[in-house]
Amino acid sequence: MKINRVYEVYFSPTGTTEKVVTAIADVMAKILGCRTDCFDFTLPQARTDSDAENSFPALSPSDLVVFGCPTYAGRLPNLLLKYLHTIRGNGAFAVPVVTFGNRNFDNSLIELRDLLEAQGFHTIAGAACSCEHSFSRTLGAGRPDTEDLTEIRTFSGQAAEKIRSAESFLSPIHVPGVSAEENHGGYYQPRDRHGVFIDIRKVKPLTDREKCLAFSSADDGCGICAAVCPMGSIDPSDITEIPGICIKCGACIKKCPAQAKYYDDPGYLYHKTELEEIYTRRASNSFFL
Repeated sequence: MKINRVYEVYFSPTGTTEKVVTAIADVMAKILGCRTDCFDFTLPQARTDSDAENSFPALSPSDLVVFGCPTYAGRLPNLLLKYLHTIRGNGAFAVPVVTFGNRNFDNSLIELRDLLEAQGFHTIAGAACSCEHSFSRTLGAGRPDTEDLTEIRTFSGQAAEKIRSAESFLSPIHVPGVSAEENHGGYYQPRDRHGVFIDIRKVKPLTDREKCLAFSSADDGCGICAAVCPMGSIDPSDITEIPGICIKCGACIKKCPAQAKYYDDPGYLYHKTELEEIYTRRASNSFFL
């Protein structure tokens, strides 16, 4: 089967999903003898821009899309779903890819596969890769690392050979998880040691103004946190204010050069510590062909 172009498409607040998707797409494009293009929909303007040059690419049946999203609470980020239901596959092939923070990908991969199929893609392979957790610098630290990338590139080569040698794909790629008919199993709910639900949905990061201003000569700080927020939730004129929704993606914290962003919510900190203590093992990547 002839593929004319491979697209890297991803939502990647801290860069780990981008790293995985790019590694897969580069290998597949090389084997398939075609070029790669990129569509990064992490920032809000990419999901709202009416300019055709900056909007979701117009795909065709000769295109292949490596489509990546992180796992949040065992599912796709729910605030992305409205946007994701606007994209069109137009018969293009797709490799759904999810990343997860060393715990589990639960039902995020099957949810992404089902969504892509519903939007007109033909899924031919899939992957779930362990990465550094958005809450932590120690949980899955540094992943995807060299060992991960070796596994990812091996899978990518196998996926490329699969599509190159096949004449057609009649069924979606089989991946584990709860189907759409059962609402993909709901969302993972953190609980304390007594089994009480920890609700961190409305928790937002704080700013150490002294650290922020010490790093930047500007009166309002360097503004990086506002610029990298995938929800556009941080006020660029006062980065201590977060009038919008926080999805706990970690972008403002991990990309702050002054390390001035932090959480102090007891429930959030309890959950973070619990994850770091329980999931210290090296979680395995999963590949489906």
